[in-house]
Order: sequence, then structure tokens, then C-alpha cells
Amino acid sequence: QVQVVESGGGLVQPGGSLRLSCAARGFSLDAYAIGWFHQAPGKEREGISCISNIDGMTYYEDSVKGRFTISRDGAKNTVHLQMNNLKPEDAGSYYCAVDRRPCAVMVRPDMHSRLERWGQGTLVTVSS
Repeated sequence: QVQVVESGGGLVQPGGSLRLSCAARGFSLDAYAIGWFHQAPGKEREGISCISNIDGMTYYEDSVKGRFTISRDGAKNTVHLQMNNLKPEDAGSYYCAVDRRPCAVMVRPDMHSRLERWGQGTLVTVSS
């Protein structure tokens, strides 16, 4: 079965860290850009990070720059999102999506429904 599966969410205190993973099953991530998207309660989903399949370039939304790091693990066919110094506003559902479009296109809200494949999401709670 072809799918992407997120994992790594959970409860963390403000200032803490989590590492999310996006694993591909049934296909290789090598040919795809992978984006991470965050949906806070009651808000629209937004693209927060992305890694290119062509040149390895990365994208970060301003609110996560310097705190989050996206990386590929080719051997495990997985992309990670290391999240440090978590804030209460980082809470919500995190989704990964794969597509062959450039990251700058993938993170646009009007493109979300067109992305090739989405995971089911993983929940992050930031609370003391």
C-alpha cells in the first residue's frame, strides 16, 4: 500500500523538543519534495517547512526559523522534522505531504488540495 505515515507527536512542555518523522511506504521519497504542515486548533493549515528533491534546499516559515530543522534519511526512506524550543502556539496537528512540485509551490495554501499524497497527521501538545 502506498502511503506516508507521520509519527513522533506527543505532549511536551514549553521549551522542549520533539522529532517528527514522515515515512514513505510502497514508494521512494527520492523523487519527491516533502513538506510539513501545521494546523493549530481552529486555524487553517499552513506550510511550515519543506525539503527539495532536486537540490536539497530547505524552506522554513518565519515562525519556525532557527527552531525547526527538516532533514532526509534516505536509508530509512523518511523525512524528519526536529522541533526545538517549542512554544504553546506550535501545538496542533502536523501533516507531511509529498509532491514533485517545488517547495515554494507546495506550501502555498491554494496548492494543498493538489498535493500528491498526505499523511494522516500526528498531534503535538505543548503545555506545562
